[in-house]
Amino acid sequence: MRSEKSRSRRNFLKLGGSTALGLAAVSSLSCQPEKSQTENGQSLQQLNPIRKFPDNFIWGTATAAYQVEGAVNEDGRGVSIWDTYSKIPGKILNNDNGDIACDMYHRYKEDVLLMKSIHAGAYRFSISWPRVFPNGTGTANPKGLDFYNNLIDELLANGITTYATLYHWDLPQVLQDKYGGWQSKETSKAFADYAAYITEKISDRVKHYFTLNEFYSFTDLSYERGELAPGLKLDQKSVAQVRHNAVLAHGMAVQAMRQTTQSPIEIGVAENIVTAVPVIETPENIEAAKKATRELNAGLLTVMMEGKYTEHYLKGLGVNAPDFTDAELKLIGSPLDFVGINVYLANKYVLAATNADGYELLSHAKNHPTMASPWHMVSPESMYWAPRFVKDLWGTNKIYITENGCGATDTLSDDGKILDTDRVMFLKNYLAQLHRATSEGIPVKGYFHWSLMDNFEWIFGYGIRFGLFYTDYKTLARTPKLSAEYFKTIAKNNILV
Repeated sequence: MRSEKSRSRRNFLKLGGSTALGLAAVSSLSCQPEKSQTENGQSLQQLNPIRKFPDNFIWGTATAAYQVEGAVNEDGRGVSIWDTYSKIPGKILNNDNGDIACDMYHRYKEDVLLMKSIHAGAYRFSISWPRVFPNGTGTANPKGLDFYNNLIDELLANGITTYATLYHWDLPQVLQDKYGGWQSKETSKAFADYAAYITEKISDRVKHYFTLNEFYSFTDLSYERGELAPGLKLDQKSVAQVRHNAVLAHGMAVQAMRQTTQSPIEIGVAENIVTAVPVIETPENIEAAKKATRELNAGLLTVMMEGKYTEHYLKGLGVNAPDFTDAELKLIGSPLDFVGINVYLANKYVLAATNADGYELLSHAKNHPTMASPWHMVSPESMYWAPRFVKDLWGTNKIYITENGCGATDTLSDDGKILDTDRVMFLKNYLAQLHRATSEGIPVKGYFHWSLMDNFEWIFGYGIRFGLFYTDYKTLARTPKLSAEYFKTIAKNNILV
């Protein structure tokens, strides 16, 4: 029987479906690193011209502050809700916490070199709100900002483009105590002020920003299901208001950032889109899946893209609908420069139907294959349909895959290697579907692998690993896995292998 800890921060992704594993067969990677040129001097691009990704496609890696930085009590950093939550016995596997994590706070120069070693041209990192504003608002902590200035400078010095996420779940505890966190629009206002401050300070060097990451996780999973910090179980109306306040924070931040930036910047969002996939690719099923994707994201991504709630969403909530104004909806729908989507799986498989919705949602088959995380139903085709529907529904002309990867129980072999063939298999199949998307003109401009290194995986603590680099949590040494070599080959040559 699976324990409660078999649920993850992406628990909502268990929304169902069934398909066969691996829709695209891709050439296998041997245990010997692939070379950029063959023995007769031909490059990979010459041998595989149809597998090339678009010119200037960005290959990057991603992390989040609480998961990698550590140093939670250093240089004036304030307490976050995850500091508090992780200290409650039984909330985190093995009672782990992020006090040390990967100690990136002290080892960032080493970690930048890791990125460079695998030809990662971009890095998506999050800024810890309580490290910069220990009390959530008020006076900024200069030492906290210094860390990010130093990290940014180090990245740029090594030719790595910076992509900053302003919120990846580590809300200042003071705002939780004072306002109930995202239950209050005061937190939305505080976030906009924080976002404006950060933009003013770093926009001379950082040109790409994600406002908030994975709304469902820090709203529903945190305030309704009680599975993530702060671990509350509120009523339906309160949760709907939490969602609204979160997307309002996004909209307010977009406007505030545009007013304080030092130079032209691009702003978007990083959302774990709920993806509906046509179980059989017929025109009718494709149209049904597109409709389903819009409605399944109605309270979060859809309202951010359209500036309105769908009738179906509001009708379903009835008296539990959130309190909002037309002015707030206008803010929430502030135009974006790009859309970032975290893609792990097909949340639902869809068939066209004659019912009022026009679609039927299918559950995953009982024996649908998963990765090491029980929530992670393997469905590579989600990497095609998620960006396609973002383009088709909202006319988006710039999309980033802001997270994609898989958890595993990686172990060191006797000779010190990590042969994570499961992750390599995962990447082959998902990137084949990403290539399908770009080859059809779907405007995906970059891919960020989750994660650069093994780190604190929220309620799973250190019990599951997502990294391209293996972290020894006793010594904090980083060791490249086989998947790092695979990523390097693709990133260096900009081609599917």
